[in-house]
Amino acid sequence: MARSLTGEAARAARLLEAALAADPAASARWQLDGGAELAATLSRLEQLEVGPDALAACILHAAAQAGIALGDELASFPATVRELLEGQQAAEKIWILHAGTARSSAEGLRRLLLAIIRDLRVVFILLARQAARLQQAAGWPGPQRDALAQLTFDIHAPLANRLGIWQLKWELEDLAFRYLQPDTYKRIAQLLDERRGDRESWIEQARRQLEASLAQAGIRAQISGRPKHIYSIWRKMQRKGLAFSELYDVRALRVLVADVPTCYLALGSVHALWPFIPGEFDDYIANPKGNHYQSLHTAVIGPGGRPLEVQIRTHDMHAQAELGVAAHWRYKEGGGGDAGFERKIAWMRQLLESRDEHDDDAALMAGFRTDIMDDRVYLLTPKGEVKDLPRGATVLDFAYHVHTDVGHRCRGAKVNGRIVPLNHRPETGDRIEILTGKTAEPRRDWLSAHHGFLATHRAREKVRAWFKRIDLAQNVAAGRALLDRELRRVGLSHAQLDTIPALFKLRSAEELYEALALGDVTPGQVTRVLHERAAPPAAAPPPAPAAIKAPPRGSLVVEGVGNLLTVLARCCQPLPGDPIAGFITRGRGVSVHRSDCPQLARLRARDASRLIEVEWGSSAQSYEVDVLLRGYDRKGLLKDVTAAIAATHVHLVGVHSRIDQARGIAEMNLGLRVADFGQLSDVLDRLLALPNVIEARRIV
Repeated sequence: MARSLTGEAARAARLLEAALAADPAASARWQLDGGAELAATLSRLEQLEVGPDALAACILHAAAQAGIALGDELASFPATVRELLEGQQAAEKIWILHAGTARSSAEGLRRLLLAIIRDLRVVFILLARQAARLQQAAGWPGPQRDALAQLTFDIHAPLANRLGIWQLKWELEDLAFRYLQPDTYKRIAQLLDERRGDRESWIEQARRQLEASLAQAGIRAQISGRPKHIYSIWRKMQRKGLAFSELYDVRALRVLVADVPTCYLALGSVHALWPFIPGEFDDYIANPKGNHYQSLHTAVIGPGGRPLEVQIRTHDMHAQAELGVAAHWRYKEGGGGDAGFERKIAWMRQLLESRDEHDDDAALMAGFRTDIMDDRVYLLTPKGEVKDLPRGATVLDFAYHVHTDVGHRCRGAKVNGRIVPLNHRPETGDRIEILTGKTAEPRRDWLSAHHGFLATHRAREKVRAWFKRIDLAQNVAAGRALLDRELRRVGLSHAQLDTIPALFKLRSAEELYEALALGDVTPGQVTRVLHERAAPPAAAPPPAPAAIKAPPRGSLVVEGVGNLLTVLARCCQPLPGDPIAGFITRGRGVSVHRSDCPQLARLRARDASRLIEVEWGSSAQSYEVDVLLRGYDRKGLLKDVTAAIAATHVHLVGVHSRIDQARGIAEMNLGLRVADFGQLSDVLDRLLALPNVIEARRIV
């Protein structure tokens, strides 16, 4: 085996051969099972030109699966080989999940597989190995063989189809079909009355005849055969309710030409060469399919009186059908689904098909990770079903994604068996179990972007809808309690609220309280406005160092534009550190909103082209405040307090602590430097959440 391989693949083969030579028992097992499968897999991979690193990773994984010890040599292989090996190991989790889940979750498992694989060449290895295993499975016990075939239909064959790896697609489908429905397979094979090699030979004869006819007509064309495989024939018979004798496309040719006029010229040549079958012509160029698929389809009586389908299209139409909106996998499978995911699959296939010796592998893989991995996470329910959410979603978002009632009754969550807070952000492949109560009891602080419990708009709207069903009096009371608590914590408990509702386009304090209860306005926004509008008396002394000042209004940077007028939106009152976005107004420059501002969402829906990226500039200031913390004394309390402060990126200026031995109460005066009220509120929340802490508030 090693003589036919090069580079790292040859080294891996030599390592495997040495291990087998040192262990006769393992060598005997390998000869009975693993050796033939690996040889068949490598043969397919060499045809796919995946390179020595992928071949090496395939060999090393096969050895590991067979229980052959390779010692410490694995660490000496390059990082690319180890990454390809890790990708195969990660895929094993998908096979285990498939065995324990319903077939309805197959699409989710395919998505999860693509998400966890870091190198596209792993897909080639998985598909080639599966085809080799199917070939070797003829002598396996029936249930084990059928499980392998079903896994092929659910995961491998659709992936091969979507990724355009046609030479493996038909082989996977035919082999799996032969095991799952042997009688039907044999019946169709007998109806074809010829071996696959004979069909392909006939197709080649027809291709040469058509090529000569087109050349005689002065038409330059690229012609390829499309011999149908048995599973595809059965699918069409089932889908259209046709008998075998009614199929005219058991054998097919595809003709690619330069432009649309040449398509019709080529069609004339086809009909001049062979008699066409009436009623079997479709002009999808003049009348494209709903998914924008374009081509000319005709059926003729070809050599030897056998029917032949001919498809004619331009190179651009072929590229669009293979890679664009009308991707071949969607056309064949008739599926709709997530348009964004479809575009990524098309991009992946284009990446696969465009590789050559000049490609930069590192750049290609970096692009793959950015486009495929970074915007979604693929998460598992306890039953193995896959749910995908935007990256940054929390376990509480996951609960609402599963079902609204699950979200409302959520009391906690476990990720991979470990209890986590509700604002925990899981990663792709995590298994999440939602812990629920008997009654639906959403919390109002779930609506606060500051606390970070919910990252998706859909989940926030479900919580808001819950509280909207509560009567006005309860919402007003809850909103008042939220605001009073925040005002006490940040030292503004004596502030006057008379003029505040109008600043949020509300008519009364009751409406302000209701908006606070529903999450339309946050307590932090109100405290921010109160501080900005506070005007000190004319004779008042300069503010103490501990007083928080209003943030600078000019500390904004508009992406790609300098010296552009910016205005902080009154509807959401963004502060330095808040996630923000800009909207180009008419006459007032750029209006800057918090990213989660409802008004910004309405503006985006009205005219998304006027959105612009903005960010806080480097001139944002920091302010010193004093905080009082009281709690029951315990070992490690001071360490936990300083760790909580560090986690919010707040600078600890000073600390003074004392202990009341009689009551066992510890008091700490903390000097903190914060950027804004939001950061102050965040650190107070974290301190109050510590075990044994009774109170945490600002000292004024």
